[in-house]
Amino acid sequence: MEQMNLLDRIFEKYPKMSKGHKSIADFVVDHMDEATFLTAAKIGQKLGVSESTVVRFATAIGYDGFPAFQSAMADSFRSRIGQAQNETFKSERINQSNVLNSVLKLDIANIENTLGLLDATTFDAAVKMISDAEHVYVCGLRSNAPLAAFLHYYLNMVKGNAILLNTTSVSETFEQMMHISKKDVFIGISFPRYSMRTLKAMELASDRNAKVIALTDNVNSPMCLYSSCNLLAQTDSLSIIDSLVAPMSVIQALVVALCLKNKETVKNNLKLLQDTWNNYQVYINDEIDFMGEDKTLN
Repeated sequence: MEQMNLLDRIFEKYPKMSKGHKSIADFVVDHMDEATFLTAAKIGQKLGVSESTVVRFATAIGYDGFPAFQSAMADSFRSRIGQAQNETFKSERINQSNVLNSVLKLDIANIENTLGLLDATTFDAAVKMISDAEHVYVCGLRSNAPLAAFLHYYLNMVKGNAILLNTTSVSETFEQMMHISKKDVFIGISFPRYSMRTLKAMELASDRNAKVIALTDNVNSPMCLYSSCNLLAQTDSLSIIDSLVAPMSVIQALVVALCLKNKETVKNNLKLLQDTWNNYQVYINDEIDFMGEDKTLN
């Protein structure tokens, strides 16, 4: 464990932590900038646990005591700042004349590398899980929210049974998952920096015996702790903006595979949707009718 950094230690031990230790872990991961400068007593006071609980948490994840744990937090915090500065430096080296070429080439490389990361058997298993599920819960927060929204939109187009978890509160997330069961599938989407709220939602889904799918960057991602099916995608970038091109391609492949697997259902759903649009003139003032042509949904 000596070679593991602070976050690796926390995520490795997280599934077996007590309630009090999990609250400390959540605080450290989500508020590293604040936790780094607090004493054990202050952290305990802030979270409603004892100072000794905070000290025991430090030893439970492999440190000799709270001072060593606090030093590790400081190192991790400095590392995050250094990474941000490095990303800024990389972006500064790209001038206006080559930015388009550089970014698109890296996105192409991300997709090519994702092809090497993805296992076809795992992908097929994910498609079957989603296809057979009674309900599909989708969670992707912060910069991953567009991915989750895109997947949710097309899952509803294909199956009509998708639920998007879109909230800033863990308690509200759990409320939305109140009825999740072994008949359902949970899809958690998270890339560095990983979302503790998404991880906790995946833990709940796993505890309820729902099938859990993770869309993340590598097998060592904490998102894989509760997942039985890991879809991996590369998100390397030349700036502070993560590239979502490869994850979006994986999601698009999932949707296409689901359409092929549920052809009749998709056809019926699209016909129903087109009839609804026509009956209620949904797009009469919202779409451009090029040269007066009558476009129909194919």
